[in-house]
Amino acid sequence: MRSATIERKTKETEIAVTLDLDGTGRADIATGVGFFDHMLDQLARHGLMDLTIRCKGDLHIDQHHTVEDVGIAIGQALKKALGEMRGITRYADTHLAMDEALTRCAIDVSGRPYLVWKVEFSRDKVGDFDTELFKEFFQAFAQNAGITLHIENLYGDNNHHIAETCFKAVARTLRVAASIDPRQADRVPSTKGKLGD
Repeated sequence: MRSATIERKTKETEIAVTLDLDGTGRADIATGVGFFDHMLDQLARHGLMDLTIRCKGDLHIDQHHTVEDVGIAIGQALKKALGEMRGITRYADTHLAMDEALTRCAIDVSGRPYLVWKVEFSRDKVGDFDTELFKEFFQAFAQNAGITLHIENLYGDNNHHIAETCFKAVARTLRVAASIDPRQADRVPSTKGKLGD
């Protein structure tokens, strides 16, 4: 099974993440940040990953450490679950629409971390969530998962919709890129014979 559990404890956060890449999209998430939980639920549901997250963070300061550290832990769990990445599809892209908003995402599950983030928000907050933290999450996630991740919002007016299309687009794209290609058999999808170096 392609699953992993990561436990991470610092002076700022205490996190436990369990991720099953071949799940059904079941989410059991509690970070203490309501809108963030809603977005992570989208990641699990549309990525067909089973995702359990428990986080106790220093929310009396702000949400930054919680959001970034959860991104780190999910990324580490994904990398661990992927293992040597044998047989995976590796590349995928998605255009995802939600009402007036359209976002595209492209992923290379390469072992080489990189984030391209072309998303702008017209407000500093969605509810009580700082919109600048979306990039922080995806940066931490891509860096620790070892994936190349491009996210671009093409247009949209509603900040909630823009954010949600980002998470759903990443979920749908990762779902394909991490899926097993039966024609790959047990091969690593690289002419080098390995990924990540």
